Amino acid sequence: MALCHSGHRGLRAFPARLVFGIVLGAGSLGGCSDSATRVSPPGEHACAGGDAITLAVLASVTLDCSAGTSLQLPGNGATYLVVPQFAVGNVSSASTRYTLAATGTAADVAQRIASSDAAGIGSASVPTMHASGNKLQRSFDARLRSIERRAVAAHRWTFDATKRAVSDLRGESGVLSGGVPVAGSVRNFRVISSFNANNTTYVTVSAQLLFVGSNILIYVDTLAPANGFTSQQLNSFGQLFDQTFYTLDLNSFGSPSDIDGNGRLIVLLSPRVNALTPAAQCSTEGYIAGFFDGFDLSSTSSNSNQGEIFYSLVPDPTGTVSCAHSVASVASVTPATFLHEFQHLISFSQHVVVHHGSSEEGWLDEGMSIVAEELGSVYYEQKFPPPTGRSNPAQLFPDSSEGFIGNLLNTSYAYLLETDTTTLTLHSDADGGLNWRGGDWLLLRWLGDQKGATFYKSLDQSTLTGTANIAAQAGESFQSLFGDFSLSLYADSIIGIPKNSIPLRNRFASRTLRTIYQALFTAEGPNSQVPRAFPIVPVALTGSSISTMVPGTMSFYVVTTAPGTATSTIQFTSPDGAQLPASLHPQVSVFRLN
Repeated sequence: MALCHSGHRGLRAFPARLVFGIVLGAGSLGGCSDSATRVSPPGEHACAGGDAITLAVLASVTLDCSAGTSLQLPGNGATYLVVPQFAVGNVSSASTRYTLAATGTAADVAQRIASSDAAGIGSASVPTMHASGNKLQRSFDARLRSIERRAVAAHRWTFDATKRAVSDLRGESGVLSGGVPVAGSVRNFRVISSFNANNTTYVTVSAQLLFVGSNILIYVDTLAPANGFTSQQLNSFGQLFDQTFYTLDLNSFGSPSDIDGNGRLIVLLSPRVNALTPAAQCSTEGYIAGFFDGFDLSSTSSNSNQGEIFYSLVPDPTGTVSCAHSVASVASVTPATFLHEFQHLISFSQHVVVHHGSSEEGWLDEGMSIVAEELGSVYYEQKFPPPTGRSNPAQLFPDSSEGFIGNLLNTSYAYLLETDTTTLTLHSDADGGLNWRGGDWLLLRWLGDQKGATFYKSLDQSTLTGTANIAAQAGESFQSLFGDFSLSLYADSIIGIPKNSIPLRNRFASRTLRTIYQALFTAEGPNSQVPRAFPIVPVALTGSSISTMVPGTMSFYVVTTAPGTATSTIQFTSPDGAQLPASLHPQVSVFRLN
């Protein structure tokens, strides 16, 4: 799929729509050629004092401080990015105070770095625009995932041992010999009609099969409002989902289960989904556009449809059920929702149904689904290389990428403003904030860039969960990965340094962070949400600094050593100078800047 390129390109003006982005280059998602080499492999050193750790310019190292507190770096004017972290998951989410101290430092240089990043790489001004959020969609999706995890963990949901992956059911031709219903046939479904923390109620709907594809079946509720999809529109809608969006998720995350034996994913369009959102809330809270319910895959209850289903709202141009949704708006919103929810379905069916394990931890499952949304943008970026597919030829993203990428850029920027307080590994789907979603998108995007196209599939097709799953599929410790990911957030695209000069381990292969955040700043800033061209401003460490972090976070510092000083000692301790708890896996990653 995407997308290596180096250096920075000036951003030019474009219309007031969410179509800022990057220029694509040759390569595939998850790997690019790289002539730079890594001087110090991850995990080679510990925070145990001793001899200075020599790093070539643009080289890095991560040091384990679980059993030590200090490290030595060569001085004589060398400048380092120093990133302390608590690289762990599955511990209590408590804020921990720490001290980071450095000896032999020179005058403050972070202000020069901050000024450079604030100024950015240069672009023309553009009108203000905002990415949309959808609080109700996120909340509803989160509650479903939370219920699934609790029910599976408590063994309240059971499944038939004969359920198999679709890959086991298909023949060499890729099509089942039977089990596909006849176009035009009508069947009943049980659909959620109300939902709260204590109770879920269902109603029966009748729906007609109006599209039969190679991968999906589209049923439309017989009570769908008038003036919805025409036959031609529904066929075009079905072809796009059947041949494009289904395949994007399938190729990246693997096959779903096929417990109903039809070799297809059912897409059910029903006004019952529209009705889940009170009309008065649409303008302030957003609306529920679609969902997947693990109950359908792991329960024999009469309310379970016992099959793989994506539930979607229907067009309702006059707002007879809830707020109005035109055919065009449903066709625009549903693709990203489908990609997101289909990944949840694949993850749940592989972890629970096929491999008989636990459902994935919420933060990792959600991060994977956010990567799934991005696949839609990648598809259109490749389909419409610059300057095609753009209202203004100077746009970086094509118009068709807007619904897939915009919110990811806003939430990831917000995450990078507060990397020391927004945990990536301990939140749950129930958390209402957006920032961790942007952070987990960055983490999963970087992991995919480093480990290749099959990495996401291996995460879904596993009995492991969380950081243990990541470590097992990556073939190295989560701590070493987290260390270099942390460095990459800043080192990915340093102004004035060609991107391909930075080791691949310390950058993203598929996105250039300063380019996309510059575009966001040009479009929306400066304001309190997007105050500068690049969100991270390292703190100049001259002496010592006391601060706090929660597990699964990191902080950014710059250490410039004084000329004539042989070494600089970095200490990462508790405020009283004691060793930090080993359970937090304290570590320090260092990247030499000059």
